[in-house]
Amino acid sequence: MKIYNDLHAFLWLNPTENNCNAFFIDGEKRILVDPGHYHLFGHVREDLANLSLSPDDIDLVIITHGHPDHMEGIKIFQDTPTMIAIHAAEMDFIKKMAPHYGKALGISDFEPEILLKEGDLKIGDLNFQVIQTPGHSPGSICLYWTDKKVLFTGDVIFNQGIGRTDLPGGNGEKLKQSIKRISSLDAEYLLPGHGDIVSGREAVKTNFANIERNCFPYL
Repeated sequence: MKIYNDLHAFLWLNPTENNCNAFFIDGEKRILVDPGHYHLFGHVREDLANLSLSPDDIDLVIITHGHPDHMEGIKIFQDTPTMIAIHAAEMDFIKKMAPHYGKALGISDFEPEILLKEGDLKIGDLNFQVIQTPGHSPGSICLYWTDKKVLFTGDVIFNQGIGRTDLPGGNGEKLKQSIKRISSLDAEYLLPGHGDIVSGREAVKTNFANIERNCFPYL
């Protein structure tokens, strides 16, 4: 699904298996956000092929958080020049909770090339804001593409929904504060880790308002 000429959504539409949406940014550096499960990576490969590209053309993979349905696909990029980026706090959490996580992913001694931190992030000719948004996981991030007013939300917020907080490191109050924080951004597209995209400034604002009204009482 093309959003802009340089932004494509590889939406996961199969209702029988859990996997995440992946997003491709075709800039000076080619970026893939959340490659998903390794065994389900075929849908990303096919969508890249439709753009006459392959995984070998990806310069950087950004992981919004460390759950397997979002990052297991990094195994595809093992032993390639593609760099992997994840927030430092999420990597610390992974090492604490699952010291053998890399081996479970099929990558011995996994270490990302880039440890993200809060603030501005320049990748080639593109400018982003990294926003640490704990609640679904401690080092979860949202990524705001400032020039396009596009907000990648991982599993923090969806179209009419929020990420679960009952997994290790989850925290309902922190998730609420994270959602309030990103709701102040001037976003015209909300690109979630699962489900449908929210498009249009007013639709994004309405989605935040509905979630605060309908979901916050249960956090």
